Amino acid sequence: MKRSTTATPAVPPATAAPTATAVPPATAGPAAAAGAATPGCPAVPRPRADAVRNRERILAAAREVFVEFGPGAPFDEVARRAGIGNATLYRHFPDRDALVHHVVLYVMDGVASEAEAALAEEPDAFAALCRFTHAAADERIGALCPMLADDFDRDHPELVAARQALEAVIERLLATGQDAGLIRTDIGVGDLTLALSQLSRPLPGTGCLDADRFVHRHLQLFLDGLRAPARSVLPGAAATLEDLRRKTM
Repeated sequence: MKRSTTATPAVPPATAAPTATAVPPATAGPAAAAGAATPGCPAVPRPRADAVRNRERILAAAREVFVEFGPGAPFDEVARRAGIGNATLYRHFPDRDALVHHVVLYVMDGVASEAEAALAEEPDAFAALCRFTHAAADERIGALCPMLADDFDRDHPELVAARQALEAVIERLLATGQDAGLIRTDIGVGDLTLALSQLSRPLPGTGCLDADRFVHRHLQLFLDGLRAPARSVLPGAAATLEDLRRKTM
């Protein structure tokens, strides 16, 4: 209901009728918890629970579709996998750029959280690296490939902050293992992220989608190759994340 903008005349103190004592914000009732305005502040409505669920379903579905078909995949397919109508999809993400932007954020945040948890909870750095790598594959890290496209806005402040947080925790994960003598020292973070993206991304076309059942098997073969001491000499130089952003590889 629209609030009236007509000011209420002030009541002189001498004739004012007794009124209820104002409830401090910290003890306000359900109305405050639901987003009601506090004195001097406009009300900020909270998203409805179904809207939050729909947004989460859209991002998860788009992540899968982008991994399989690239960011140019049809919106109809995203909506179908999310179990919603096209109108609902467009209400949340009015165009493709907005959807790609938020899918990339969604994946980066999820992968960074997996890396932090692995570092905090695993008994050694190699176990943490293995846990992170398999979890990142399940988070569909291959959906970050649009970041390498020329028309992607990599300098958006949200994306810069999320990317820096992700890079920092992966660098810490790798450095911890290298310092402990558990991970070979001739690899860089770029080597890890590029191999992870390639091994967890299906080949083009729907005929190869059942290859997903081999992803974790092949990732473990790759991880065993990262153990120290190194059993071979790698050609070239270790890849950095900056190398990947410049697309020099």
